[in-house]
Amino acid sequence: MKKVARAYKFGDNISTDLIISGRYKFSIRDMKELAKHVMEDADSGFYRKIKNKPSFIVAGWNFGMGSSREQAPRAIKEAGVLAVIAKNFARIFYRNSFNIGLALVECNTDLIFHGDVLELDLNKNYLKNKTKRKNIPLKPMHPVMKNLLRAGGVVKYFKKNKGLNFGS
Repeated sequence: MKKVARAYKFGDNISTDLIISGRYKFSIRDMKELAKHVMEDADSGFYRKIKNKPSFIVAGWNFGMGSSREQAPRAIKEAGVLAVIAKNFARIFYRNSFNIGLALVECNTDLIFHGDVLELDLNKNYLKNKTKRKNIPLKPMHPVMKNLLRAGGVVKYFKKNKGLNFGS
């Protein structure tokens, strides 16, 4: 699960409405089309910047706060973002993300700046800011969450394992 990508940094309290505006909730049903609008209220050119380029969204506290809008993590994933890295996440956004196989990483993001190149390895549990040549400690990810990511989300995990038995 090693990934190298550019950081696109946002602040604290990024809501699901900022991730994908409610004005698109009923008018755009196709997830590929919806992904073109991800983060546009925070950065109107965001999708054009990340399209076909390895990218991480980096933020501060409480990423994904607000409504339980499932389109928010789905649009991020469909846009091609490899992971969201933040100090912490709103709980329902956290669950929705792992359910669809979107990696969320918790760490101190103060040493990550917009445009930095990051190397993330969830198997070895490290994040390296290659631009600043700094290693950033990660909050350990629960093995169940890693299993969900490896499978591509809870539905794929369920189908592959004929249930949700995560073992002992």
